[in-house]
Amino acid sequence: MQLSGSDIIVRTLIEQGVDVVFGYPGGQVINLYDSLYKYQDELKHVLTAHEQGASHAADGYARATGKVGVCIATSGPGATNLVTGIATAYLDSVPLVAITGNVPNSVIGTDGFQEIDITGITLPITKHNYFVGAVEDLADTIREAFKLAMSGRPGPVLVDVPKDVQIAMYDYEPYAPVLPDEKQAAKAVRIAQAAQIINEAKKPFVYFGGGMVAAEAQAEMLALAEKIDAPIGCSMMGVSGVPTDHPRFLGMQGMHGHYACSTAMHHADCIIALGARFNDRVTGNRAKFAKNAKIVHIDIDGAELSKTVSAACGLRGDLKQTLQKLLPQVEGAPKPQWMAHIAELRQVEEQGQDKREGMTPFNVLSKLNEHLGEDTPVATDVGQHQCWAAQYVKFANTRRFITSGGLGTMGFGMGAAIGAQMGTGQRTVLVTGDGSFGMNLNELATAVANKVPLVILLLNNGVLGMVRQWQTLFFQKHYSNTMLDARQTDFVKLAQAFGAQASRALTLEELEEALTAAFACDGPYLIDCAIDKDEFVLPMLPPGGSMDDIIVKVGD
Repeated sequence: MQLSGSDIIVRTLIEQGVDVVFGYPGGQVINLYDSLYKYQDELKHVLTAHEQGASHAADGYARATGKVGVCIATSGPGATNLVTGIATAYLDSVPLVAITGNVPNSVIGTDGFQEIDITGITLPITKHNYFVGAVEDLADTIREAFKLAMSGRPGPVLVDVPKDVQIAMYDYEPYAPVLPDEKQAAKAVRIAQAAQIINEAKKPFVYFGGGMVAAEAQAEMLALAEKIDAPIGCSMMGVSGVPTDHPRFLGMQGMHGHYACSTAMHHADCIIALGARFNDRVTGNRAKFAKNAKIVHIDIDGAELSKTVSAACGLRGDLKQTLQKLLPQVEGAPKPQWMAHIAELRQVEEQGQDKREGMTPFNVLSKLNEHLGEDTPVATDVGQHQCWAAQYVKFANTRRFITSGGLGTMGFGMGAAIGAQMGTGQRTVLVTGDGSFGMNLNELATAVANKVPLVILLLNNGVLGMVRQWQTLFFQKHYSNTMLDARQTDFVKLAQAFGAQASRALTLEELEEALTAAFACDGPYLIDCAIDKDEFVLPMLPPGGSMDDIIVKVGD
């Protein structure tokens, strides 16, 4: 059947099982938007307030569902506005397909109005990108983009389509949805080597990241930890990968991780790392990181093995299949002394827990926990509130913590929360701060227009909290450009001006009332929650420091 290139794009998206796309129209995608109008009963389009919001929404949709997220933008500034969102997805290995329009082929290279080399710009932050110069290549290119986004280590792919290709006519034949490349376990010899190292360990520690979540290897990981009697910890990207209350789970590790988790990892003699990158926030001073531990590192991406820390055994392969083959070769052996030590670390952490009264981050997020359902997605922006959420929010199911880990993108949260809600159908929570929220608060208009059931818990301290914390600890309290209270923004009135419901909470009693109202609301509801500007995220490893330098309270 003969269709225009723009119709082919939409039909191919529908063919691939896409149910919602996020985007913003413009001159070089006006034909594509005409096709979206024609097929609106089969494919929902969500008009965001800004293209960056569209890319973050597609990202949040993908993180919460495991499916490929899709965003659309026009040429020039529309395309460049996607860049931060594409980079965010790339650094966190999120499957994303970004479709951009461009000027007609005849104008390419002439510096035409809104012409930009978006494939050149995004080359370092995509798994691959395509410039589709001919309509006959269009459908297969989009299919290939979906396959590539899902295969191996997931990530974003960009498809740039000139306007004349969108107008041109060509035969279209539907195909079945593409499947990712076949997955394979690591080599048998490597699995045997890993089993030997694990069997010799007296103090094993299982550490996982976002790769474990992507591989859906939770059951195998828990079986391994149970068999070898090991505690479990995770990177920020792994939060919600196992239930928070699992008896072996110590929480998040790293610069702002739980004391018991980071210390146990430091004391381990064997670290079994599953789909994690060992970046600087995890290791601190790499020369001092877990010096007595042999590292068994399993990852789908061989480039990650021994990239930052040396692995005694690196296994490249699908995590789920590799663990399935590793488990029979691992000896089940209780480790009472090691687990007794873990219990002591838990006790030390419990004794150091923030037990102050009032509107502390711990108390605020504990109050939020009382309202969360088992399947509620919780998105965050980036900063102190993100770390507090990673430390204190309780999760029962996987893919429910939606946050920017690798790039650390302030302004990620609003778009991501909208995407997560639309992907899961569940009321979603955004935990944000006044600094991050100000980055992309325009997406509140998107949430209102689409009646998104979204609870926005804005921890308002009037400062850029994380930078101010560093200025306090390491820069002699030189508070350079981190005070936001001079802006005098009334977030309650602002939210109401967008058409959302909102209230302010100055006490825990007011917070309880606000949360009750917010979780009963059929659209977005913002809670402006006051906290003190001098609240710190603790524990904290100083930059370049090690566990010997850990700060567990102010004054250390």
